[in-house]
Amino acid sequence: MNDAEAPAATGGADQDTAERPHPTLDLDDTVHQRVRLGVLTVAREAESVEFGFLKQELGLTDGNLSRHLKVLEDSGLVTVTKGYAGRRPRTWVALTVEGARALDRELRALRELVRRLDAAAAPAEDGTAPS
Repeated sequence: MNDAEAPAATGGADQDTAERPHPTLDLDDTVHQRVRLGVLTVAREAESVEFGFLKQELGLTDGNLSRHLKVLEDSGLVTVTKGYAGRRPRTWVALTVEGARALDRELRALRELVRRLDAAAAPAEDGTAPS
């Protein structure tokens, strides 16, 4: 098959979608990793979240969670604060302003990806299935 016979790269997408960069180009590898995305979303739901709660909520080991928190903290997306609750040592995690922005960008990219896929899967106006 030569280039003239090849299917269009837009896959039937409208011209507006074809002119924009693909939404996956907006995904941030630091944020998009499953555990880190989980940490950011849980932290977004509260002012700060306790390490033990994150560990339980996300089904992680201490070491695994610590490693991901280090990546997020080094990237400036979360702050990690150590202290005490009574006599027990505790670690709290809070989203930074940059962390909130990064999460918002990630969610926008994911929403756009879903929107594009939904549009591609929608039946054509003439009632035929998309090719």
